[in-house]
Amino acid sequence: WLMSDNMHHQWLLLAACFWVIFMFMVASKFITLTFKDPDGYGAKQEPLTLTAVTKVEEVHVPEEKHWPEEFQPTGKAFSGNLIRQPLVHMERLELLRNVCRDTALRNLSHTAVSKFVLDRIFVCDKHKILFCQTPKVGNTQWKKVLIVLNGAFSSIEEIPENIVHDHEKNGLPRLSSFSDSEIKKRLNLYFKFFIVRDPFERLISAFKDKFVHNPRFEPWYRHEIAPGIIRKYRKNRTETKGLQFEDFVRYLGDPNHRWLDVQFGDHIIHWVTYVELCAPCEITYSVIGHHETLEDDAPYILKAAGIDHLVSYPTIPPGITVYNKTKVERYFSGISKRDIRRLYAQFEGDFKLFGYREPNFLLN
Repeated sequence: WLMSDNMHHQWLLLAACFWVIFMFMVASKFITLTFKDPDGYGAKQEPLTLTAVTKVEEVHVPEEKHWPEEFQPTGKAFSGNLIRQPLVHMERLELLRNVCRDTALRNLSHTAVSKFVLDRIFVCDKHKILFCQTPKVGNTQWKKVLIVLNGAFSSIEEIPENIVHDHEKNGLPRLSSFSDSEIKKRLNLYFKFFIVRDPFERLISAFKDKFVHNPRFEPWYRHEIAPGIIRKYRKNRTETKGLQFEDFVRYLGDPNHRWLDVQFGDHIIHWVTYVELCAPCEITYSVIGHHETLEDDAPYILKAAGIDHLVSYPTIPPGITVYNKTKVERYFSGISKRDIRRLYAQFEGDFKLFGYREPNFLLN
């Protein structure tokens, strides 16, 4: 009887141990499910949308479709077919989607994915990356990153400055150089990004770089484009100075200046809108970086694309990305409110799509 009683107690003790272990496993599983994604910020993660529009045809990629190896997406951002982004980048993409749906801004936010757009997009097939060039926003450095990734040079320091923009020698193919089917596959499956900055500050940078300093010795800006703008838009015909910022603003604010752009050709890429350059409402971009926060955005883009262990973004000089409010106000101080409002009306899509505020000197 005594032995039977002892065995009974042992069985009870063993059952209690199993019960404790079982409850511990349940609690551990609950904790894991609750806290396993610390970077989620408690926000619902959305699946990556792989759709793009080229010409007038909408591209649909079937969920079960298995592309050849050369078209398989890579990069940490595609892990589990989800984009895991910090809150700021999620908010930028959400703002973009909302503005793209605003019918009142449709003419300023939508454009065809034409050859002009495809010419702006550079391809890195080895790492499945597309980069849309938006001039005057630090694109030279991103080109250097892609040149190294494509294998033309082993490090950024080795790339000669005259090679970076020589598209015959820098090893950067444009998306327009591929067939229609290859273009569609890359638009749907590759990691895609571009950089923006305050639209008015970008225009000032373009004006200074091409019509004032012209460090690359591109004579057509001063000797062909500037005279064309002056003839059409200068109010004081007796003024003999070179192109002034006021002339430049009046030209860009004219809704009918497209006929002049045709004569200027691709040189206009330095001041046309981000919408016209990259078609952000038609192409589903993975990340949109901001020049003003490039110190944080550049490392994030490299990590999201899965290449942070292969290359680093070049060192950013102190203060180079800071928005210079004083400079912007100084450049616009001598320009009529009417001309500034007309300019803003042409670039309103860029302001709204990327979260830039209407300038204070337009509100006063």
